[in-house]
Amino acid sequence: MAYSWFKAFHIIGIVVWFAGLFYLVRLFIYHVEANQEPEPARTILKNQYQIMEKRLYHIITTPGMLVTVAMAIGLVSTEPEVLKEGWLHFKLLFVAILLGYHHYCGRLMKKLAADECRWSGQQLRALNEAPTVMLVVIVLLAVFKNNLPTDIAAWAIFGMIILMAVTIQLYAKKRRLDKEKLMAQIGQVPQEQS
Repeated sequence: MAYSWFKAFHIIGIVVWFAGLFYLVRLFIYHVEANQEPEPARTILKNQYQIMEKRLYHIITTPGMLVTVAMAIGLVSTEPEVLKEGWLHFKLLFVAILLGYHHYCGRLMKKLAADECRWSGQQLRALNEAPTVMLVVIVLLAVFKNNLPTDIAAWAIFGMIILMAVTIQLYAKKRRLDKEKLMAQIGQVPQEQS
């Protein structure tokens, strides 16, 4: 019975943790792009994003991470023989990378607050894809364990994930270019009227 409780709360922790990670970097993007706004909007937006980032990181994302890790330890304690499985070693490697990503986001949040972040909105959009890739790998390892499929279907799924990431990046670039074009047109209108 303990295993089922640990597993249920492990899944809940994962959902909360990833929801926080996905939204946190999205807030970073908005925070960085607020620099393009005129005053007083720039200061108001940056202050609001800073509050939202701190609350998300400390109240949702970090507790989600802690619940995930604590319940994973509980799961392993009920079935310690799983530690001998190769798939779990790979899964733990990706979880360790994800933990590093989580803490790196905390550092980025502090840099944004101090106005020292040098990441562009486009770079942050690319960074925002990292947890998606890790989530896919971790879930596939947890579901398939040592029988991870390597056939054409698996490669097709992997290809779709890459295609989604590229599409998101291209769409973001299109939006940025459209916005720049609109701003250029707006800037030309007053000059033409004079």
